Amino acid sequence: MAVASPSPCIPVQNYGRRRESILSSGSVMRRKIDSRGMHLIKKPSFDVKNGYGKKINVFGETEGVAVEASSALKDDLFVRFFREAWPYFLAHRGSTFVVVIAAEIFDSPHLDPILMARFYFHCFSCSAELFDISLLHGLGVKFVLVPGTHVQIDRLLAERGSEPKYVGSHRITDSDSLSAAMNASGRIAFMIEAKLSPGPSLSGIRRHGGNGRRYDGVNVASGNFVAAKRRGVVEGVDYASTGEVKKIDVSRIRERLAQDCIVLLSNLGYSSSGEVLNCNTYEVATACAMALGAEKLICIIDGPILDECGRLINFLTLQDADMLIRKRAKQSETAANYVKAVAQEDLCAAYDDSNHRVPSPNGKAFSQAPKFQNGVGFDSGNGFWYSGQGFAIGGQESLSRLNGYLSELAAAAFVCRGGVQRVHLLDGTVPGVLLKELFQRDGVGTMVASDLYEGMRMARVTDVHGIKQLLLPLEESGTLIKRTEEEVLGALESFIVVEREGHVIACAALFPFFEEKCGEVAAIAVSPECRGQGQGDKLLDYIEKKASSLGLRKLFVLTTRTADWFVRRGFSECSIDYIPEERRRKINISRRSKYYMKKLLPDKSGIRLNGAFA
Repeated sequence: MAVASPSPCIPVQNYGRRRESILSSGSVMRRKIDSRGMHLIKKPSFDVKNGYGKKINVFGETEGVAVEASSALKDDLFVRFFREAWPYFLAHRGSTFVVVIAAEIFDSPHLDPILMARFYFHCFSCSAELFDISLLHGLGVKFVLVPGTHVQIDRLLAERGSEPKYVGSHRITDSDSLSAAMNASGRIAFMIEAKLSPGPSLSGIRRHGGNGRRYDGVNVASGNFVAAKRRGVVEGVDYASTGEVKKIDVSRIRERLAQDCIVLLSNLGYSSSGEVLNCNTYEVATACAMALGAEKLICIIDGPILDECGRLINFLTLQDADMLIRKRAKQSETAANYVKAVAQEDLCAAYDDSNHRVPSPNGKAFSQAPKFQNGVGFDSGNGFWYSGQGFAIGGQESLSRLNGYLSELAAAAFVCRGGVQRVHLLDGTVPGVLLKELFQRDGVGTMVASDLYEGMRMARVTDVHGIKQLLLPLEESGTLIKRTEEEVLGALESFIVVEREGHVIACAALFPFFEEKCGEVAAIAVSPECRGQGQGDKLLDYIEKKASSLGLRKLFVLTTRTADWFVRRGFSECSIDYIPEERRRKINISRRSKYYMKKLLPDKSGIRLNGAFA
């Protein structure tokens, strides 16, 4: 290859660590890494020929080479994305997501960017539009969509010369309001069905064969899945045709999901006497998420959740969200309603009289089991219906946004208490927000989680015996080195435990080496009856965040029997030379342990370690 004369360099983002060509082997342009970790594309000072034999001066007509370079880089990114997204494909496949889309989104130009993702295939000079919901559905995610309608209802009323009437979170649904609600609900349902009807572009699929197969759009199923009852007269206010969720037909919704349909729920419920009732969108969505035992409730709203300094809140534990809402209870009616809904007198114990855990619809145990204000609670009877009430938000307080998105946050905390483990509050004005949230480690929205470090805390003196009982079988099998109770007690400040019902069910230790900015992961042990529940992953995840908070950049582990487990979690084998010298002096060489190390990535998740772990 000819040597180019010194010339300016074009920086290209670094997507690999080794020297490699971004064009074909005969190309004159190559990329490499400089000391700053940037790829540099040198500009040669000589002429080259294009694929058609035409001479091109690189300081003049460079279009062909630039397009080729861009295409190669695009291909690299495409492959990298799929490889990095693989764990998320597996994690989300078969999961049930209830998605509530705010009415403001339907009434804005942001709807299409939420629903649609554009992929440009430059080599074919064409583009294909794929719906994000449809795309995720094709990857095996089960969706229940609950669209908001209050903005459209208010506009229809205004067009008819009527004023919307709210009392608290509920609308007073007179005959005009009910007609507008039915109209708005129908229009939005037709819109969603139309958006989900097109299948993927066939231009790229045909070259792979399978021309006899059909690539239709998504089947959307709707129906009378929500049974409602009149709200009636409350404190002297007649709510007319306003309804409250009475029952969710879980069995028929699951049937439709099993038939590969996306289920569409409107805010309209149906009474036992055959009436149409106007229910609150969030009440429907939250009741449905708890009824189905959904893995996630996703709320697509028209803005981000920010802290006092205007920064995005990436993550809140249920406890953090609960505390934040309770602080606003005197200023916010929605916050006061939340406190009332989850008040101690309206909660039943997490254990029944037989000291058994109260099960949730998704098969997991509730940390708390709410009896909702309609008194129906979680009694699912024969399993055909789910009886329960969701959490209603709305009204003038929500419309005015005087308290930001406190209403949505209250709904998120409410369903977390009801057994839904993750709630995502996403800014619908961000294009592709669903994909960015679900296929990136840190996401772009606000997540409220009920179970992230549930029962996890720093070890106490009273835990020494329990820790030793967990370690003993692994020590006897040779998986772990032997530690006496005195040795465990001496290293107690490095141990983290997971406690359930007063018993230590898992433990792990982090031993930091501050001079080398790395830490040792040791003594991970989970009680046999609790294995397979992800406790080891939770402990390792916590240790990684703890290490990052201490300024450590790497973790290492010595193992004889569990290398595969660590490799699957990002550790790579290394030589003993990478282990801090202080630790090397204490290694029992006769055990012939293998050494593995993991580089810690910057943590942008927003997950803060509880003060109890400090």
